[in-house]
Amino acid sequence: MVVAFAAMVAFAAALARITLTPSAASVPLTHPNLRPGASIRDYLGAPNLADAAKQLGGNVVLGVPFGVLWPVLEPRVRGLVRVGVATALVMLLVELVQGALVTGRAFDIDDVILNCAGALLGYLLLGRRLGRAVHPRRRHWWHRLSGKRAPAGVKSSGAEG
Repeated sequence: MVVAFAAMVAFAAALARITLTPSAASVPLTHPNLRPGASIRDYLGAPNLADAAKQLGGNVVLGVPFGVLWPVLEPRVRGLVRVGVATALVMLLVELVQGALVTGRAFDIDDVILNCAGALLGYLLLGRRLGRAVHPRRRHWWHRLSGKRAPAGVKSSGAEG
């Protein structure tokens, strides 16, 4: 847990540095995007495929640590929907701050979508297993009523009866 917490703090610092650094040279190039898929189509249609891969892939990679670390730090943020919603909320906040306060940066809904895709990928590849290793599932009351025994490594949540 301590390692995951330290990794999340380091990731948050890197995220802030990457996304909240002013870019005065980009001011004429930036524009807000509220239409899902619009900037993704623009990048894919651009002649320079390397820039498209860097932009799109970078946003996906930026979301991966959310999917890996959150289930370890907070057991309630387990599952695809919860990881996706938590990531979307944080990335919406980052994009809003970026668009409102940072020179040369703009709000882009596609960045949020790509970050969420990365978080879901990270969760499926590693976060789910790590989260379960650190926080094993507990036995619920309906398991006790059905008479089924708890699987190996599952904690009981109360008195049997």
